[in-house]
Amino acid sequence: MPHLLRSLTAAAVFAVALSPMAGSAQEQPGEGVTVKMAQATWDTGWFHSEIYSQLLQKLGYKVQGPTTLDAPAFYQSVAQGDMDLWVNGWFPLHNTYKSTIDQGAEIVGAVAKGGALQGFLVDKAAIDEFGIKSLEDFKRDEVKKAFDRNGDGKADLVACPPGWGCEVRIADIMKELKLGDSINPIKAGYSASMADAIAAYQSGEHVLFYTWTPNWTVNELKPGKDVMWIEATTNKDIKMPKPATGLKTCVADPCTMGFQANDIVPVANTAFLDKNPAVRKLLEEVSIPLPDIYAQNSAMNKGDDDVKAQAAAWIEKHKDEVDGWLKDARAAAK
Repeated sequence: MPHLLRSLTAAAVFAVALSPMAGSAQEQPGEGVTVKMAQATWDTGWFHSEIYSQLLQKLGYKVQGPTTLDAPAFYQSVAQGDMDLWVNGWFPLHNTYKSTIDQGAEIVGAVAKGGALQGFLVDKAAIDEFGIKSLEDFKRDEVKKAFDRNGDGKADLVACPPGWGCEVRIADIMKELKLGDSINPIKAGYSASMADAIAAYQSGEHVLFYTWTPNWTVNELKPGKDVMWIEATTNKDIKMPKPATGLKTCVADPCTMGFQANDIVPVANTAFLDKNPAVRKLLEEVSIPLPDIYAQNSAMNKGDDDVKAQAAAWIEKHKDEVDGWLKDARAAAK
């Protein structure tokens, strides 16, 4: 009997000694695993990238990056397994990369479902002066002249740099509406081009620019006050994505913006997700309100560019919700 008691006691001690290790493994399912993470070249997507990065680290994963990539380079890399994930997918805008994605990656979860608007804005003074309703009004000589800042005879449009999904869509719209002789899309660095346009507006010049929400641009030039969304076209015979409705900051309701409202989503390598069910579960559960992203984008544009601190503060503010996400991710790893 004493021998039996000694054996039971030894077994109990051994079990207690192991329990912290077991708990640690459960708390840190990503221990020893590196996540190769990317982020978009548009800095308005860096805030949520950093939030996801910090959440992955709370699960024990080591995050490499995020490495800043253009959309085409990322989607090729994630399909091949050279990158594991990013949270900067915009769909349906990025549907042009779907065939590449399907070779080894997938959309999982959503950072923000719907509500991500895209389109073209014009200063209110020009809308009042010229009666501008759509991009097709820029075929008029007096309108072209009023927006021609470089003297090439075309209206200048702050567009998107090469490699962005919106660059492809804007080019399609220009072709569909036969605007090649009327509008000059500026494809230089977006932030610098917008800063130049804002300065021009503040000097009393007219401006035409593409933007999306959430974005700092609509904090600097406020829709409804400084600028208005215009329609891509008023011609009902031209096929366009479903119009936005109830948008009081557009010249028309419904408003044919030329773009469909997008979901901002994570895209990840399928083989990586299969090996890391905790990551899959985390991506499925996390969501970030668009107004929170908008507020950070505005702060960043004003000089507060400590994205790591901003993300950490957001996580702490939403601790109860975050703890639930992490709990479910850990449970998925069992």
